[in-house]
Amino acid sequence: MLQAIDLTKKYHDHIALDSLNLTVNQGDIFCLLGQNGAGKTTTINLFLGFITPSKGKALINSVVVHQNDKTTKKSLAYIPEVVMLYSNLTSIENLDFFSRLAGFKYSKAELEHFLTSVGLPTATFYKRLGYYSKGMRQKVGIAIAIAKNADVLLMDEPTSGLDPIAINEFTELVKKLGRQGKTILIATHDLLNAVTIGNRIGIMRRGSLIHELSDAKINANELQKLYLKTLS
Repeated sequence: MLQAIDLTKKYHDHIALDSLNLTVNQGDIFCLLGQNGAGKTTTINLFLGFITPSKGKALINSVVVHQNDKTTKKSLAYIPEVVMLYSNLTSIENLDFFSRLAGFKYSKAELEHFLTSVGLPTATFYKRLGYYSKGMRQKVGIAIAIAKNADVLLMDEPTSGLDPIAINEFTELVKKLGRQGKTILIATHDLLNAVTIGNRIGIMRRGSLIHELSDAKINANELQKLYLKTLS
């Protein structure tokens, strides 16, 4: 579903991403770890088509992103650290608006079903998002991804600023999406959540993917030691 082939991004003399080779298959939840500047967000932005590679290719469903971004964006949904929604609209109104932008028109009952499926309380459906917590806004963002029928979800620091309960709810929701066959790439600093949520983990340093691991072969303590060793 997602593939990077010698994917490189340079800004003048600075190499933000250095010849990344990566494949994320259908149903995978791949967590990219690394410090700020390691290349995580650059990787996400190249798959989104927000920036153009200096060399190499980012592919979604075997389609080259920077040559066919309108096509690839139909398969994508993006959950950033701060989900950009309209605070003066309700969750139902936001969901309806963004679904229509993607070419889908749903009934009120269908919109409510999407919000229920991500664990949003029914009593909040018609409240303005200005009153929502960050965790609740993340759920609306994921409901929009589901309504768009996106095959691929790209997430950048989605658990940053969430409390433990919200992180647990988010984790269970993303795992459920993985079981449904969604392909998920997450850029994160959260080592514990990476072990809990991901079935594959990558550690980046200075634009390069240094380690690629399976969650079945490493626990949180081992991952922390490897991560710190990688950064030293």
